[in-house]
Amino acid sequence: MEQRRGEPGRARGYLAGCVVAVLLWSLASAQIRYSVSEEVNEGTVVGNVAKDLGLDKGTLTDRKYRIVSSGADPLFHVNQNDGVLYVSRKIDREEVCAQSSTCLINLKTVLENPLEVHYVGVEVLDINDHSPSFPEKEKRLEISESVLPGVRVQLKPSRDPDSAHFSVQQYKLSNNDHFRLEVKDKGDDGKIPILVVQKSLDRESAASHSLVLTALDGGKPPKSGEMNILVNVLDVNDNAPVFSKDVYSVMLDENAPVGTTVVQVNATDSDEGPNGEVVYSFSNSISQNILNLFDINPSTGEITVKGLIDYEHKDKYEIEIQASDKGLAPLVTEKSVIIQIVDVNDNAPEIEVTSFSNSIPEDSRPGTTVALISVNDLDSGLNGKVICSIGEDVPFALSPSLQDKMYSLVTKSPLDREKQSQYIITVVAKDAGQPPLSSEKTINVVVSDVNDNSPEFSLSPYTFYVPEANKPGASVFSVKAFDADENDNAQISYHIFRQGSEDNKVTSFLSINSENGDITALKSFDFETLKTFHFHVVASDSGTPSLSSNVTVHVFILDQNDNAPVILYPVSSNGSAEGVEEIPRNVNAGHLVTKVRAYDADIGYNGWLLFSLQEVTDHSLFGLDRYTGQIRTLRSFTETDEAEHRLVILVKDNGNVSLSATATVMVKLVEPKEAFAASDVKSSAKADEENNVTFYLMITLGSVSALFLISIIVLIAMQCSKPTDCTSKYLQETNYDGTLCHSIQYRSGDKRYMLVGPRMSIGSTIVPGSHANTLVLPDRRGASGEVREI
Repeated sequence: MEQRRGEPGRARGYLAGCVVAVLLWSLASAQIRYSVSEEVNEGTVVGNVAKDLGLDKGTLTDRKYRIVSSGADPLFHVNQNDGVLYVSRKIDREEVCAQSSTCLINLKTVLENPLEVHYVGVEVLDINDHSPSFPEKEKRLEISESVLPGVRVQLKPSRDPDSAHFSVQQYKLSNNDHFRLEVKDKGDDGKIPILVVQKSLDRESAASHSLVLTALDGGKPPKSGEMNILVNVLDVNDNAPVFSKDVYSVMLDENAPVGTTVVQVNATDSDEGPNGEVVYSFSNSISQNILNLFDINPSTGEITVKGLIDYEHKDKYEIEIQASDKGLAPLVTEKSVIIQIVDVNDNAPEIEVTSFSNSIPEDSRPGTTVALISVNDLDSGLNGKVICSIGEDVPFALSPSLQDKMYSLVTKSPLDREKQSQYIITVVAKDAGQPPLSSEKTINVVVSDVNDNSPEFSLSPYTFYVPEANKPGASVFSVKAFDADENDNAQISYHIFRQGSEDNKVTSFLSINSENGDITALKSFDFETLKTFHFHVVASDSGTPSLSSNVTVHVFILDQNDNAPVILYPVSSNGSAEGVEEIPRNVNAGHLVTKVRAYDADIGYNGWLLFSLQEVTDHSLFGLDRYTGQIRTLRSFTETDEAEHRLVILVKDNGNVSLSATATVMVKLVEPKEAFAASDVKSSAKADEENNVTFYLMITLGSVSALFLISIIVLIAMQCSKPTDCTSKYLQETNYDGTLCHSIQYRSGDKRYMLVGPRMSIGSTIVPGSHANTLVLPDRRGASGEVREI
């Protein structure tokens, strides 16, 4: 009993002693702080520790005052005689503290008998003893001449071992007209220079550009380093590599073995050959530290561990990678890969997909189960309690099951295969330990197609121009529709919608290939009979039920020179173009003998007629106006002139292959009295004939003008709804250079017409009246232009 009563007393005494010792220790301990510049000479005084701590200098030697250091070559030592702290050797701040903002060295000094510990902090001040330097003295860049202003090219940054404002503070680029410099501040990774194209490049004008990039630190005066940049301007291909994901984010356990796959990026290039072969590499802005930790396979895009991954050193890496093709002027696409380092414990959760549907229809309702997922963790307690999650950017969600550690992967919103046909879902399982452990598993969900998209035509409406006299059975034009669905749901068939209307008469002679949309005319078109028509084409897919859409096709018939001129006067009784004109022998020069009248069913140049004398007995007597067809005397008749003259007039149009007709006029010279009597009878008959001809011509021209006016109104309405590029409004010609438009004016009777069409290149053939683009202009007698008399 006495022994037991003594034990609590001894415990209380021991506790009281510990408290007293701690109080004495705290009173004996103190901390002071000095500062010294790096690179000072050995033996430089840092400070008088004994004086600043208030220690008795006479007892320093007896009490063995010293600095406790574990290093073999300490930076500082203290003099036991006077307590002065000295520099033992030259201090390189960049070696001791790397690029830390503050370099503080804590020294522990000890006095014995009794034991006293004093902490002394020495801050090593940085000096500007290093100049910025680039990893490369010369950088060669290849940039396409077709790049737009604003293209950015990241360059490798300059490194300066100094810290704070003595490190790299700014970059300067030599003066030039094509490039400017931007600087991206990445915090601890320093400032990254970015070369920006500010003016379009022209390889033919300058095949290369020589630039100088200068890095400056914050010293006074600042130190600098330079890198020569040679930019080679190259022609590039059309398509840059495209990554399969917008963002790559993965988690990596610390202390992962060398060679561990971090993530495999994938990029595709739609080009062929070397221009479509993708090569992966790290971006130029990657620091040397990251290059020492990670490696990338240039062929497969697989990022692997190269060095020791330490969570305590850094828990997250953002690596910028780039995919480039093998074209002569490679195109480069950059992407960020975020690697989250996980501080692991004994066991990470395990994920198992116990049931999985390989594909899911795009019309599945929200809540449809895609997969059953079970998780397991060999740990217990909080370390074995697992929570599963997936990304928020996918239309799926994890639904907890009634059974513990079981989840259902279900749809949370409607799917659309046409927007995304495949989802790579990353399931992350994380336990509740400290620090938490996690693992992940990727599930590939394929969205199957349903017929929910109707075919869409590439144009609406279609407008085609077809020359008349086309070859029956030959393809004249084609339509094309596309369906966003796939397989049978995207297999399109075409047919012409026929209905009981006026256009049905024309469409009955049209046939369409149900597979490719080629439209064939079963007969030749005649511009003089039909100038324009329209019909509807229906495109249907092969889905169940089938979806369809239709488009209106407007067809304009183009005039060809297929009608020869028709002589309206003179016309003899037997139908041949022959006539007899009697004139007095005493007429003066300039007398109107007669007027040859002709008509051409074609339009434009094809209907523009010119008159010429093919045969004449005496060229000095008669003259013919080439535009009006008027025959006049050139001089007065003499007694020696023959009494009868035969004139053969050639009437031809202005088509590419000119068509013509001839008329014969017999001119008889009579005495004035005979001519007067004959002229009365002839003028009466001729007046009646001309009145009939004029009446028929007015009806014909009125009908043709009305049809043309309707066609032009329809054409103008269609063209106003499209862009104003003139080249898109006409039938594409093989000789058309696609740059300018031309207009041609001509006169028909008392109306003026203007032909509007594409300008043809030198040496090409202009088809007058092509595209049926004829406009009726107000009559201006003073305006220039050719005249056609009918």
